Amino acid sequence: MLVQEVAAKYPATVTFVSENFGASKLAARFGVKGYPAVFVDDVLVASPRDFGYFGEVEGTGRYAPWRNADNQAKFRTDLTRMIDLILAGNKDVVSREHAGANSALAEIGSLPKFTLADLSGRAITPDQLSGRVVLVEFWATWCIPCRSTLQWLAELKQKYGDKLAILALAVESPEDMVRSTASSLGPDLRWAITDAPAAQAFGDITAVPTMFLFDRSGKTAKVLYGAPPGLHEEVSKILDTLTN
Repeated sequence: MLVQEVAAKYPATVTFVSENFGASKLAARFGVKGYPAVFVDDVLVASPRDFGYFGEVEGTGRYAPWRNADNQAKFRTDLTRMIDLILAGNKDVVSREHAGANSALAEIGSLPKFTLADLSGRAITPDQLSGRVVLVEFWATWCIPCRSTLQWLAELKQKYGDKLAILALAVESPEDMVRSTASSLGPDLRWAITDAPAAQAFGDITAVPTMFLFDRSGKTAKVLYGAPPGLHEEVSKILDTLTN
């Protein structure tokens, strides 16, 4: 990990700490709902947008594409400079430089306009979902918590029937693995592979799983990130209210 490598250059003054997504007080304080994010003390110096993510518009991420060696070298240089500034007592300089660039993305207020084709080739559009409660789950085949969540969502669909539409939208996942997951969990969910315009319509997806809940009028009822222990209970309570 490059952050750890940079921190190791300051053995007596800098301690590297890794926090789990969804359990970071600093991330919650700054409204960061994706990963990776890098803090030096209590200053956010790099956010998910900086590293690029699914649907990233070319050129908008300072270190995107992340796998590029030149971008990784730039990150090392920038992080070293930020640590040096903070150790020298110039935290205000770092804060000013990153205050605008690292502000959290605003959550969408309603079900956005998008067009996707499901795994059967049928179009999925918001108009088809009108009048129903809609749950949109962004997931990936490489995301271990996603599978248990998807299995539970299939059970929710059976419980609420036509009152609830569930879209399971895969990001950055091989089509054969998406189809295998869909076939093993059943046809009750609408399965699709997300393209960049659809991801951007939802405000860009910086982490999976990410779940959106919309009421019958299309208004955003809740956005949930990750798979915390209380997820099932919280979502079930919200759906009981929305579907009644």
